Amino acid sequence: MIEVSSDAVPKLPRGVRLRRDEVRNEWLLLAPERVLKPDAIAVAVLERCDGVRTVTAIVDDLATAYAAPRETIEADVKKMLADLQAKRVLDLN
Repeated sequence: MIEVSSDAVPKLPRGVRLRRDEVRNEWLLLAPERVLKPDAIAVAVLERCDGVRTVTAIVDDLATAYAAPRETIEADVKKMLADLQAKRVLDLN
Protein backbone atom coordinates (compact mmCIF):
# COMPACT_ATOMS: atom_id res chain seq x y z
CA MET A 1 0.00 0.00 0.00
CA ILE A 2 1.17 3.50 -0.85
CA GLU A 3 2.08 5.73 2.08
CA VAL A 4 0.17 9.02 1.86
CA SER A 5 1.98 12.07 3.22
CA SER A 6 0.07 14.59 5.33
CA ASP A 7 1.55 17.31 3.10
CA ALA A 8 0.27 15.70 -0.13
CA VAL A 9 -2.25 17.69 -2.16
CA PRO A 10 -4.85 15.31 -3.64
CA LYS A 11 -6.78 16.10 -6.80
CA LEU A 12 -8.74 14.26 -9.43
CA PRO A 13 -6.58 13.75 -12.52
CA ARG A 14 -7.53 14.90 -15.98
CA GLY A 15 -10.41 12.81 -17.30
CA VAL A 16 -11.77 11.85 -13.85
CA ARG A 17 -14.90 13.57 -12.56
CA LEU A 18 -17.11 13.37 -9.49
CA ARG A 19 -20.70 13.74 -10.68
CA ARG A 20 -24.14 13.50 -9.15
CA ASP A 21 -26.54 11.27 -11.13
CA GLU A 22 -29.89 12.90 -10.36
CA VAL A 23 -31.87 10.16 -12.13
CA ARG A 24 -30.47 7.40 -9.91
CA ASN A 25 -29.93 9.71 -6.92
CA GLU A 26 -26.29 8.69 -6.42
CA TRP A 27 -22.76 9.99 -6.79
CA LEU A 28 -20.43 8.59 -9.43
CA LEU A 29 -16.70 8.85 -9.89
CA LEU A 30 -16.29 8.77 -13.65
CA ALA A 31 -12.94 7.67 -15.08
CA PRO A 32 -11.96 6.48 -18.55
CA GLU A 33 -13.63 3.11 -19.13
CA ARG A 34 -14.88 2.73 -15.55
CA VAL A 35 -17.34 4.09 -13.05
CA LEU A 36 -17.01 3.93 -9.26
CA LYS A 37 -19.88 4.52 -6.85
CA PRO A 38 -18.46 6.27 -3.78
CA ASP A 39 -20.40 6.22 -0.53
CA ALA A 40 -21.38 9.43 1.29
CA ILE A 41 -18.15 9.54 3.31
CA ALA A 42 -15.99 9.08 0.21
CA VAL A 43 -17.92 11.87 -1.51
CA ALA A 44 -17.22 14.18 1.45
CA VAL A 45 -13.50 13.48 1.06
CA LEU A 46 -13.48 13.69 -2.75
CA GLU A 47 -15.28 17.04 -2.73
CA ARG A 48 -12.36 18.41 -0.73
CA CYS A 49 -9.70 17.02 -3.11
CA ASP A 50 -9.40 20.26 -5.04
CA GLY A 51 -5.67 20.36 -5.77
CA VAL A 52 -5.22 23.16 -3.24
CA ARG A 53 -5.84 21.61 0.19
CA THR A 54 -3.35 19.26 1.79
CA VAL A 55 -4.34 15.98 3.38
CA THR A 56 -3.91 17.67 6.76
CA ALA A 57 -6.35 20.46 5.80
CA ILE A 58 -8.88 17.93 4.50
CA VAL A 59 -8.65 15.86 7.69
CA ASP A 60 -8.99 18.96 9.89
CA ASP A 61 -12.04 20.11 7.93
CA LEU A 62 -13.70 16.68 8.19
CA ALA A 63 -12.92 16.39 11.91
CA THR A 64 -14.59 19.75 12.49
CA ALA A 65 -17.56 19.04 10.21
CA TYR A 66 -18.31 15.64 11.72
CA ALA A 67 -17.10 16.21 15.31
CA ALA A 68 -15.09 13.00 15.12
CA PRO A 69 -11.62 12.06 16.43
CA ARG A 70 -8.98 13.49 14.13
CA GLU A 71 -6.71 10.42 14.38
CA THR A 72 -9.48 8.10 13.20
CA ILE A 73 -10.40 10.36 10.30
CA GLU A 74 -6.75 10.76 9.29
CA ALA A 75 -6.17 7.00 9.13
CA ASP A 76 -9.35 6.41 7.12
CA VAL A 77 -8.72 9.29 4.71
CA LYS A 78 -5.13 8.25 4.05
CA LYS A 79 -6.21 4.66 3.41
CA MET A 80 -8.93 5.78 1.01
CA LEU A 81 -6.62 8.18 -0.85
CA ALA A 82 -3.96 5.48 -1.21
CA ASP A 83 -6.56 3.09 -2.61
CA LEU A 84 -7.84 5.65 -5.11
CA GLN A 85 -4.29 6.50 -6.18
CA ALA A 86 -3.57 2.81 -6.73
CA LYS A 87 -6.66 2.68 -8.98
CA ARG A 88 -5.31 5.74 -10.83
CA VAL A 89 -8.36 7.88 -10.18
CA LEU A 90 -6.55 10.31 -7.84
CA ASP A 91 -3.27 12.21 -8.01
CA LEU A 92 -1.23 13.06 -4.91
CA ASN A 93 1.17 15.95 -5.48
